[in-house]
Amino acid sequence: MDQVRIGIGVFVISGGMFLMGRRRNAHGAGSWSLPGGHLEAGESFEEAARREVFEETGLSVANLRFAAVTNDRFEADGKHYVTIWMLSDLAAGTPTVREPDKFADLGWFDLDNLPAPLFLPWTQLLASEFLAAIKAACRR
Repeated sequence: MDQVRIGIGVFVISGGMFLMGRRRNAHGAGSWSLPGGHLEAGESFEEAARREVFEETGLSVANLRFAAVTNDRFEADGKHYVTIWMLSDLAAGTPTVREPDKFADLGWFDLDNLPAPLFLPWTQLLASEFLAAIKAACRR
């Protein structure tokens, strides 16, 4: 682990549910996570979130806001990420796997019925002080 990268995970909320995808070909392959990716130089968290959601799913999002931050060490992969978790509302579109090298499947879930296995950063998120506010935001 010679560098720390910044990852963005985005809750795309619609009707009390949020979108998740089953990861493919990257670390965490086979696990479920939110749409997201890497923060690029010069981007705000909101810009990165909007870009990643559109690239991966074809969806447009609105009302982007900060939800949480986790410090995620992938010991087996030799990777270290700080993950910025964002909340957003679905603005337009139908979810489509637009990057099949990154996601195998997409589905709508809620925090009481999460798919398994979950991507490693979820372990940190589910144990964090941010969880109650995320639950409230997802149920609106």
